[in-house]
Amino acid sequence: HQPMYHLLSMLSTTDIGLCISTLVTVLGIFWINAREISFNVCLLQMFFIHLFTFMESSVLLAMAFDRFVAISNPLRYVTILTHARIAQIGLAVIIRGTVILIPLVVLLKYLSFCHSHVLHHSYCFHPEVIKLSCSDTKINSAFGLTAIIFTAGVDSIFIILSYSLIICSVLNIASLEGRKKAFNTCISHITAVAIFYIPLISLSFVHRFGKHAPPYVPTLIANVYLLIPPVMNPSFIE
Repeated sequence: HQPMYHLLSMLSTTDIGLCISTLVTVLGIFWINAREISFNVCLLQMFFIHLFTFMESSVLLAMAFDRFVAISNPLRYVTILTHARIAQIGLAVIIRGTVILIPLVVLLKYLSFCHSHVLHHSYCFHPEVIKLSCSDTKINSAFGLTAIIFTAGVDSIFIILSYSLIICSVLNIASLEGRKKAFNTCISHITAVAIFYIPLISLSFVHRFGKHAPPYVPTLIANVYLLIPPVMNPSFIE
């Protein structure tokens, strides 16, 4: 019942939620060849996929703060990251993701879809859904980009800042053995951050700037983005 393990359980929960949200349609395609989805169900799936994505980004930020406190101020670690504070962090993670996503989904309800309704992904993804609309989607695109910037973008900046402070704290440790031990506690988290943010950033860039990329490229990156982190994270936890 240490703070770090509460955060790891949150990370596992977001991974499970992300898998369940995605596998509903993925397994439907492969098992029973169910290649159609209603618009409302598509919006619901999109909401939960993006919600768990934003939540995972927030949890990774909380874990970076956890490592910073553990290394820079170990004697006050338990008093700073109490069970109540961890619960508050978890609640804030859920509220932030929900508040940002509700307008994103509501705006899609006002779009008209008169072109091809074929999705390249095996699930509903916001940038691809708005591409199918024949309405003006500038507001939707701008809001989607803003949502990414204020979640994953801001979180990644604070994660980098946290590790900059961690490096400064580690370099102040006198013994070489102590430095190695401190860095070793961060390796698994750094790896988890990398396998989450690299596919996410790649997918965002492909959808917004890769108009001439082959159709299979965004599909491949999208599957890597949703399937690799949940598969890899348990091994890092161990």
